[in-house]
Amino acid sequence: MLAFAILASLASPCAAQSAEEYYNQALSKQKAGELEEAVRLYTKAINKDDRMIMAYQMRGAAWQKMRQLQQAFDDYTILIEQDDPYFRAVGYFNRGIVNDIAGRHTEAISDFTGALKIDWKMGAAYFHRAVARLKSRDSTGAFKDLHQAARRGDTDAKKWLDLLSPSWREAKP
Repeated sequence: MLAFAILASLASPCAAQSAEEYYNQALSKQKAGELEEAVRLYTKAINKDDRMIMAYQMRGAAWQKMRQLQQAFDDYTILIEQDDPYFRAVGYFNRGIVNDIAGRHTEAISDFTGALKIDWKMGAAYFHRAVARLKSRDSTGAFKDLHQAARRGDTDAKKWLDLLSPSWREAKP
């Protein structure tokens, strides 16, 4: 009986954690700036439950902040492959950011367009597509996207338009 009690007490600290517990720990680490530990814990959550889509999203964000762009790209691609339109739109948007950072502006434009096909109200996608278009020397497309972003409340787009074309607010939509 004593041996059983000793074994039971040794077993409880080693109890397996759930995917949600790993995810919550990872989120805390990410908020504290401990990105490598956050990635490790998100990976544990995903290994426990590969349907935990938010873990892919947050791990991708951690990878992106660490400038591990291919890993972030891969996690965001997993989001795009999901049935949930919200996560697909976010996946396209974030992968577009990664592509733009990596200098793949044409691919970034395509990803931002993918996000907008799912959620045409996403002002930030119009703004970032405008930036990628400017880098690709498509100033006409960029200007149109800045207008769309501004109409959807994107403050950065409004600032850019105020600077580049002060009369933009008077123009017809």
